[in-house]
Amino acid sequence: QLQLVESGGGLVQPGGSLRLSCAASGFTLDYYAWGWFRQAPGKEREGVSCISNSGGYTNYADSVKGRFTISRDNAKNTVYLQMNSLKPEDTAVYYCAAAYSRRCIMAPNYDYWGQGTQVTVSS
Repeated sequence: QLQLVESGGGLVQPGGSLRLSCAASGFTLDYYAWGWFRQAPGKEREGVSCISNSGGYTNYADSVKGRFTISRDNAKNTVYLQMNSLKPEDTAVYYCAAAYSRRCIMAPNYDYWGQGTQVTVSS
């Protein structure tokens, strides 16, 4: 019943931009904190960014600070990740996740997960 669907991934050249979207169904977004995670081949899943249920608190991995921006639109039940100045090391499958909490964390202790969307940064 509760589903998260990511979209917006694709192939982009270094220095380019992408905007990822995560649409939720089966529950209202205002009760949930959200996180974005990524996993590259041969590496563990890592936290990229998270946002509290109110949108008043955000956090970012050091590797993406100043380049990525997380936001949410509760009326549309959608969370976004704007990615600018992309680097080859950003290449990974990106996942959105939701937790029934006001707080957000950068560890993968979330209740619901999307299926992932591929982001490839290459020249």
